[in-house]
Amino acid sequence: MEVIVTDSNAKEFLATELPIVIDFSATWCGPCRQLAPIIDELAKEYDGRIAVGKCDIEEAVELTDEYNIRNVPTVLFIKNGQVVNKFVGSKSKGDVQKLFEALLA
Repeated sequence: MEVIVTDSNAKEFLATELPIVIDFSATWCGPCRQLAPIIDELAKEYDGRIAVGKCDIEEAVELTDEYNIRNVPTVLFIKNGQVVNKFVGSKSKGDVQKLFEALLA
């Protein structure tokens, strides 16, 4: 299950012991809308093993700046508080799932 990540709840979300995936997107972004159902589906599949957050860049300006997000969609993979992988743009479900699996390795 995806969590809506905002500036006000980011610290709490990032404090989890689980590996984290954050999907930075915008409502006006076509590729973001293409990627959203894939991230949502994987969030359900990996529930309890990976914390998945969705962050609207226009609603969470501080978090967007903190991670230096300049293009959307940008998906960050975080383990032990460090960004270990990321991608910008849209990908197939299979490609994104490989990145989820790598995060668990």
